[in-house]
Amino acid sequence: MPVDEAKHKFHNAIKPKPLGVENVPISEALGRVLTEDMIAGIDIPPFDRSIRDGYAVVASDTFYADEVNPIRLILNKEKIIPGIPPKTEIRKGFCSEIATGAIVPRGANAIVMIEDTDIEGKEVVMFKPVVPGEYIMHAGSDIMTGEVIARQDGIISARETATLSTQGIQTLKVYKKPVIAVISTGDEIVEPGRKLREGEIYDTNSRAISDLLIEHGCIPKFLSIAKDDYKEIKSALDDSLKYDMVLISGGTSKGTGDICIKVIEDMKDSEIIVHGVAMKPGKPVILARIGKKPVIGLPGFPTSAVIAFHQFALPIIRCMTAQPAESKDQIRAKASLRIHSPKGLQEFCLVNLVKRGNSEVFSAYPITKSSGSITTFSYADGILEIPENQEMIEKDSYIKITPMSNTIKPSDLNIIGSQCVGLEPCLHMLRKKGITSKVMHVGSMSGLEAARRQESDISPTHLLDEKTGTYNIPFIKNEKNLVLVKGYKRRQGILYRKDTWIKPDTKLSEIVYDKKLRIINRNQGSGTRVLFDLLLKNIGKSEEEFEKIKQEINGYNRESKSHNAVAASIATLKADWGIGIESVALMYGLGFISLRDEEYDFCIPKIKFKTPAVQEFIKIIKSDEFKDKLLQLGGFMISSDIGREFPF
Repeated sequence: MPVDEAKHKFHNAIKPKPLGVENVPISEALGRVLTEDMIAGIDIPPFDRSIRDGYAVVASDTFYADEVNPIRLILNKEKIIPGIPPKTEIRKGFCSEIATGAIVPRGANAIVMIEDTDIEGKEVVMFKPVVPGEYIMHAGSDIMTGEVIARQDGIISARETATLSTQGIQTLKVYKKPVIAVISTGDEIVEPGRKLREGEIYDTNSRAISDLLIEHGCIPKFLSIAKDDYKEIKSALDDSLKYDMVLISGGTSKGTGDICIKVIEDMKDSEIIVHGVAMKPGKPVILARIGKKPVIGLPGFPTSAVIAFHQFALPIIRCMTAQPAESKDQIRAKASLRIHSPKGLQEFCLVNLVKRGNSEVFSAYPITKSSGSITTFSYADGILEIPENQEMIEKDSYIKITPMSNTIKPSDLNIIGSQCVGLEPCLHMLRKKGITSKVMHVGSMSGLEAARRQESDISPTHLLDEKTGTYNIPFIKNEKNLVLVKGYKRRQGILYRKDTWIKPDTKLSEIVYDKKLRIINRNQGSGTRVLFDLLLKNIGKSEEEFEKIKQEINGYNRESKSHNAVAASIATLKADWGIGIESVALMYGLGFISLRDEEYDFCIPKIKFKTPAVQEFIKIIKSDEFKDKLLQLGGFMISSDIGREFPF
């Protein structure tokens, strides 16, 4: 059902109105100021997880599948469900059934959606190909260990508390506030404070939804985490009916374990008003009533749940609290790149906003993390609504953005480019001087493009030129409008699990030919992947031999988008080795063999080079205090020309 039609139908069925008047206290946490940086202690997600119901496969098995000539794979007996570590490795020619949110088994590098398959006996017939990494959310792709997830001196809002909950962290005559029941569901969901077992994740939705309710004048009543069990969910719903409204998250779709719809249907005097809305994210939302109580089934993925809350719960809540319909001024911006949208779905695309050059024009950067990422919501500045009949927005076309709040305060520094934990001491020192920063991790090449468009103030980069063996300088030496400021060095090398035969003095040429060892590779376009391919070319001596080596490396096409995700895959036995920086090897207790010291520098638009914030950044990276803090992290080295401008 279209979004507006679903809203109208739900509102007419519920007929919400104010609930009365009362005196209320102020919330304890929201609106307070943090006194220290909050650092991620675990990766989110802590394992590679499926984001679709379907089959875990080796992607290359499906490359030539189509409707006319489908491919057939032998179905393993094991059914992989959330919260249970898989036991069966996926070999070529085989596949395993997998549910959304479940751990991706060893050997698999893609998920085929169940809609693109049929079952025939002991075989799965597949009609569409998938590429490596498709429908997989990799470990650490959302939040990486050591990453700052809430900053010192920041005012806490639902965005910060939602992100913090992923780490398991504990710690007026007005209209009466609606008391709203909050229920989380899922076999893999556990309460904060308990140590995670493999396959489990902390309950994020209850914290995010509860604090959104507080922000909008409600009193949340978190009831429980219900397992994917009919009796548990039924019991939780029975308990919730004494409150003014019920929000239950997870289990709203039609996959394995999604039983909320059945429980609601079976409740006395219940009515399913809408199940499924033509929107992305948030399509499987349930809009229902039990008696006169509104009941909303929110999707399990955090961003989907938050979007669905804003679209369907908030209009009802504002009527209950006697507030006018929410109104936010829209911001005119330019699309920073071409944006594709699925046909037939109204998409709510979350974006970051940055100023372009010295003009008042904003550029909108879509946040490309999946709806399973809490930071998709927590880092966003605004929402781009794309109509269901529009499939593409061209780069540089004008668009309208609805801000996440009524005021947007641009950061003093927009840092767009390659990610590095070594930047955190600098950002901390900038905040002490009252300089705010927005950091977007888009990779070195995309960061360079942002600098050319004058959208970034600083673009960190570590691009290696294959012809000269030189970092960064060859990529901007002919650019009249860019400046390169030299930074520091990071040690790149082989990360390996210490229970393999690999030793500290083992050579790369020895490892790549061992087919029993499985690699987890970096994504194409990353600086680490460029370095790895260059090293392989040096081993092969010819283009033909290079291609042969790539084909022989076990897992070469299985990609991961961060150093932390590589380390996590190795540490959790999904892979045996990979290429990454030394600091993550230290974090995960992995072995490390140094291959090369890479140069991590900063590309700056010339028009912004003399701004006070940029000059303060350069001053800090040249300081002894920053250098000392960088060295304490491990795996970093100080260049003699740090802070110098190219050409010198």
